[in-house]
Amino acid sequence: MNKLTIIGNLTRDPELRSVNGRDGAVSVCDFTVAVNRRQSAQQRQNGQQQEADFFRVTAWRGLGENASKYLAKGRKVAVVGSVSVSTYTGNDGVTRANLEVQAEDIEFLTPRNETNTASGGYAAPAAPAPAPAPVPAPAPHQMGFTEVETDELPF
Repeated sequence: MNKLTIIGNLTRDPELRSVNGRDGAVSVCDFTVAVNRRQSAQQRQNGQQQEADFFRVTAWRGLGENASKYLAKGRKVAVVGSVSVSTYTGNDGVTRANLEVQAEDIEFLTPRNETNTASGGYAAPAAPAPAPAPVPAPAPHQMGFTEVETDELPF
């Protein structure tokens, strides 16, 4: 079984594109998630900079369209999917590994009220409508009941 779960922040805005498939055009969204590594207390105490791993994520069809619509650079996200590794040689001649995740599920973790809508995030929740004025309850004698003094009760 090849299933990976990562939680991290987007390093850039998602890119949505369309590719031709057997069934016509299919939406695909690509973005990168930075996942911080845990540090020991000694590393934090020594002031070492936190290290991160970077995962390229690909989401297809509706999942990709939603990711493109609601995610933006800096937002926290959880991604579940299968992972593959590819290698490439950089311009400096060093061989590097590239971790790619085919997303099966994406969960948006940044709260709605912590967003910048200009960067493509959620819209802030609308202000609630004022509550209607309460309607006074009818008096007991208006509903056919007779008021009883508690002193008259036998218990």
